[in-house]
Amino acid sequence: MFKKLLKEQFGIEAEGAMRIGRYDACRKQGQLYLLVPAGHVAEEELEELEKVAEHLVKNGDRNISAFLKTKDGKQCIDWQDSRYCVLVNQHAQNRKLTKFGRKLAKFHYRGRTISFPVKKMSRIGQWKQLWEKRLDQMEKVWNDMLFQKPDNDFERMFLESFPYYLGLAENSIQYLVDAELDDEPGMIDSGTVCHVRLLSSTWGDSYYMKNPFDWVFDHSSRDLAEWTRERYFYNIKTYQPEVRQFLSDYQSVAPLSSFSWRLYYARLLFPLHYFETIEDYYVTDSEQQKLMLQERLQKYLWQSDDHERFLGGFFEFAEVPVRKFRIPVLDWIKS
Repeated sequence: MFKKLLKEQFGIEAEGAMRIGRYDACRKQGQLYLLVPAGHVAEEELEELEKVAEHLVKNGDRNISAFLKTKDGKQCIDWQDSRYCVLVNQHAQNRKLTKFGRKLAKFHYRGRTISFPVKKMSRIGQWKQLWEKRLDQMEKVWNDMLFQKPDNDFERMFLESFPYYLGLAENSIQYLVDAELDDEPGMIDSGTVCHVRLLSSTWGDSYYMKNPFDWVFDHSSRDLAEWTRERYFYNIKTYQPEVRQFLSDYQSVAPLSSFSWRLYYARLLFPLHYFETIEDYYVTDSEQQKLMLQERLQKYLWQSDDHERFLGGFFEFAEVPVRKFRIPVLDWIKS
């Protein structure tokens, strides 16, 4: 079906259809086309994403998936009761990423050179209000459940564990506020192109490419913290060498400031893994998904001591010059 759409709307005769990650895709002579649902993205934000993508390509990034215009010059198409964009990647490479830290630092560097205003996709300075909103919503659910008997094991675990994660979230918000009050951002702390959630698979499992629909405009520590979080939970026993190498590679291009380290740590402290598990449970209708989320929550609760040790020992294993940068260390966390 995607091949037919490419021919009718874009005048492109593509070859075999495939799936890449979440998307339908086609190839043609080394170029890769992706069909991306865009109904959830406002028109103005799409325009920003396109401008940002063009800027990164002009500044030397060959792995950006660019927006393809229809024969009528449109950015989006309505097809099968939904709205879509088609992205094209001229240099999609079928290879494994090496020195990811260096590549990410260069990506952030290019993003910092954007001179036009970025508003719709910006999350700069919004962490506090977004975290507080999330916390308030969950606390309300928890309060409403307090005087009822839990329906199942998931609800029992949520009721028992929430006060601990509430405390962790409040600490992360306070740590963020203190960083913004006490520290001066440097050049490295300018806003840049980041990802909603940077995972090891974000730039492609089978093909190496960067998708504008994954982006937000934010402080670079967002990406560092989310990638670190994923690698820690992927294997809580063996994450250290990989994360240390990643940070070393990143800082060989862009050394972090004290402000960057403090935002990085504030974000790591915020228990996003816990919040997402609870939120996902209450929005899904799938029993299979609920069972999977119950197992995930159980695992997180079993690992909470180790997670606290990870947070307590982070500055040491990441070789952060805490004294030189006068970075506050939380004394209640195990190390």
